[in-house]
Amino acid sequence: MSEFFNATLFLEASITLLVIMDPPGTVPVFLSLVGRKPPAARAKAARQAVLVSLLVITLFAVAGQFILAYLGIGIPALQGAGGLLLLLVALDLLTSNNTAEPEAAEDVNVALVPLGTPLLAGPGAIAATIVFVRQAHGQVGAYVALGAAIVATHLVLWACMRYSGVLIRVVRESGITLLAKVAGLLLAAIAVELVADSIRGFIEGA
Repeated sequence: MSEFFNATLFLEASITLLVIMDPPGTVPVFLSLVGRKPPAARAKAARQAVLVSLLVITLFAVAGQFILAYLGIGIPALQGAGGLLLLLVALDLLTSNNTAEPEAAEDVNVALVPLGTPLLAGPGAIAATIVFVRQAHGQVGAYVALGAAIVATHLVLWACMRYSGVLIRVVRESGITLLAKVAGLLLAAIAVELVADSIRGFIEGA
């Protein structure tokens, strides 16, 4: 059976990706960005964000090592870029008054950036995926297990964002504003950590 499906790798990859991508932790950020939108718009944003993340993670699973090697980009560079991008979003959440309705076009934008990437498909998830691909050692069962783990993780992410409307009914408008500030603070902390990891990676690689 292990020739066709590596259960150990599936569990290891699923747990690792769930911890890194943190589905419950994405809910405050998701609501802070699209919480004031109609349910249909929130569902669309959740679907698009998960599809973008799935596409990015799958792309790096298939050709991640080649892409990074061809462009001469290391994981520290990805961490630094992702950290700076998240910091910009965090500052916007912390400083905006969140009273104006975003333009309809922003539904797609926030689903792509920062939700789809780098929040979901961030440097940590990309690096972990590349590591698991290396561990597969060309075994079909390992590749199938890793693919299943990636899909399962994104299904959990979609469910958490898709049904975040329950939380909206509880926290109301003022709660969404509070969530935006908390999400901004959390994103800023994640951004600083990514930049710090990037600097540490460059120093260790020097």
